[in-house]
This record gives sequence, structure tokens and C-alpha cells, in this order.
Amino acid sequence: MNAIEIRNLTKNFGEKQALKGLNMTVPAGSIYGFIGENGSGKSTTEKIICGLIHPSSGFVKLYGKDYTDADVRAKVGVLIESPGCFPNYSVWNNLMLQAYNLSIENPADEIRKVLTLVRMEGAAGNKYKNCSLGMKQRIGIAMALLGNPELLVLDEPINGLDADGMRIMREVLQDIAKSGRTVVVSSHILGELEKVATHYGIIRNGKMIREMTAQELNDSCRTFSRLKTENMQRAKSVLMSKYNRVEEDEKGYLRVYDLVKPEEIVRFLYSNGLIVSEIKTDKIGLEEYYIDLMSEKGVN
Repeated sequence: MNAIEIRNLTKNFGEKQALKGLNMTVPAGSIYGFIGENGSGKSTTEKIICGLIHPSSGFVKLYGKDYTDADVRAKVGVLIESPGCFPNYSVWNNLMLQAYNLSIENPADEIRKVLTLVRMEGAAGNKYKNCSLGMKQRIGIAMALLGNPELLVLDEPINGLDADGMRIMREVLQDIAKSGRTVVVSSHILGELEKVATHYGIIRNGKMIREMTAQELNDSCRTFSRLKTENMQRAKSVLMSKYNRVEEDEKGYLRVYDLVKPEEIVRFLYSNGLIVSEIKTDKIGLEEYYIDLMSEKGVN
């Protein structure tokens, strides 16, 4: 079963059309990386899924039912923008207030469970205003987990975190998925998203331009040879005389994208009087795939 099915979704804000016939499928149990530039329609889509705004046309189904169905609405937890917490209240008391709002039975037990899941059990007594950004993001996820939802929609939970904060967030998202829940997560930090997502949806100008699994992404990412020589400019010129695509990357390496064995490149450069000091085979990641996709002709 799919956790989310969206077909022909549109949303107008006055004369501006934010969504233009969007289609989206999120399998149950997946971590779905929702990707797109600012203004592409990600947040609008997420807010419609969560019932915060209404579409102009099209339909949204959650677990096979209309997204407005009261029973299915109870299966959704959400963190969009930032958690609505009282700054002078403790983490525990903020969660307790949310538990009361949701009429949760045995709220203390439930709060202990979600705090453990998000690695915050030792910070329950901290005032919210004294928590770091990473802690606040995890508090927001803990609040979204109250009531044991089957679907979580998280808007930019990784952005702004330091390396340790991103590592913890990755572990939290993976543990949430292991518990059987579905997670829709948007982020501009594609390198981090690539480490956890099982599925991807790429949106642009209000339209879904590509959906794929992590395996399909891996199969689609081009392989290249990365190398260094003692004369990079001459090496680039020589390589361009034979291979279709040769580029210099941000780290100063030359990349040869043709499907060719590294030893062939080494022999070719040696025959032209150039010694290769370093060479290896690599593959582009999600970020470069996304940039390439956005630059393709016909992607509007």
C-alpha cells in the first residue's frame, strides 16, 4: 500500500499557481526525500498533505483514503518550519501540553518513548529556549511522534545543523522508519538526504519531474574517472581531443565521463608525454544528479 497518492494536484494563490498538476507516490514504510529549489512547491504540497491548506483541484489519498478522512488524519504527524513550543517551558512540559491536546492516554509513558527515539531523554528538564538548534529540531520531531502516527512529514529538519547534529538526525530518521512509519522529508542538504532516503521525488515549478527509488538513482548516476597530472591544463586539452566530456571539478581533479577504464586513460596520457599521479573511478551523487537534471533542456 502507498502511504500517499497525489494526482493532478493544483493550488492557486490568487493569480499565482503554486502547484500545476502534481503527481506523487510515497510507498508505505519509505523515507521519501522531497527535493526542489525554493518556490518549487514543496512546502505547499506538504501543507496540503497535512490538511493545513486546501488544494484548488486534484486529489490526495493517505493509506487509500481521502486525506480529509478523520481516521486517516490521526495517522499523520508533522513538523513544518519550527515546533510551536513555549520558550520558558521545559522540554517535558511542552510535550505534555501537546499530549493533552491530543488526548493521549498515559502521556508520561508516551513522552518517554518519543524522547528516547529522538535521543533527548537526558534533556527533558531543559528549558526549550536553552536548547541548541539540533535539539529543537528533534523536539519538534518528538512532538510530531506523539499519538503514534504512521506518517511523518518533516520540512527541512536537517538544515542548519552541525556535523554531529546531522549524524544524530540521520540515526533518528532511520530508527523512525525501522519502526514501520513512513517519513516524507525535504532538505536542501542533498548529500545528507542521500544517506537516509529510500525514495525520491524531485519537484520543479509546481510539477513532479522525477520519482525514483534509491537504487534507481544509483543506477542513473554516471560513473567517471577522476585524475591528476603534473600539467592539468595540457592534460585537459589532450583528453578533450579523444573523450566526449572532460571537466575540472571543485577539488582540482579532471573528470572523464566516458565509460572507459582508468588504465586506458593512463596509457593515452603517457603516450602524449603526461604522467598521471593519481586516478580513481567514482560516481556522481544525488546533488550532482539533481544539478544535471535541473540543467537539462525541457525541464521547466
